[in-house]
Amino acid sequence: MSNSVIPRHVGYIVDGNRRWAKKHGLPVYEGHLAGYNSFQEVAQATFDSGVEFVSAYSFSTENWERNQTEVKKIMGLALRLFTSDLPLFDKNNIKLIVLGSRENISKRILKAIDNAQAKTANNTKGTLAVCFNYGGQLEIVDAVKKVVQSGIPADSVTIDLVSQNIYAPELPPLDLLVRTSGEQRLSNFMLWRSAYSEIMFIEKFWPDMRKGDVAEIINHFSKRARRFGK
Repeated sequence: MSNSVIPRHVGYIVDGNRRWAKKHGLPVYEGHLAGYNSFQEVAQATFDSGVEFVSAYSFSTENWERNQTEVKKIMGLALRLFTSDLPLFDKNNIKLIVLGSRENISKRILKAIDNAQAKTANNTKGTLAVCFNYGGQLEIVDAVKKVVQSGIPADSVTIDLVSQNIYAPELPPLDLLVRTSGEQRLSNFMLWRSAYSEIMFIEKFWPDMRKGDVAEIINHFSKRARRFGK
């Protein structure tokens, strides 16, 4: 991969966990668990390729409408990421940040998020951004609210100003957005940051993704000509 152009920020829409479970005759939770395990491998391989920032769409603001048993299981996996799997972030020198609304999230998970972000704040190999209870439109609305509340006049509002008020403004724009499972839509993921991102749709269900797929993704990205409207 030495001759590859490495994207600075890759975002993954981790789609297809439930369909993977159905395909294999397994309960829905087993699909989410398999997807969770795949993400650990794929995220690490992405960092190892030289990518500085990796984002993952783990739970959207719309996902609350799913079966409550499924939601509870997903919350359990989230808690696992922010607690028992936390040593992996230090071992691999990865900083964790969480993007999204804090509404409807249990106090236990919120405390775990705050602790995980604080404990990994000084890690330097890369940054993992977990989009949890997240919606791209809500992110922009919340940014606009912050701008309005600051008292800045309308004619002083700029793209840069909005960028400074979205969630985790230190997280750069997406260079590459990858969605699995064959679906070809953004589904409200990082709408502000994806304005000029390259987009790649992969047929595999997310639990079937492996580190070898990352090399193919980077290679494919290297062949694209990014013009940014020029």
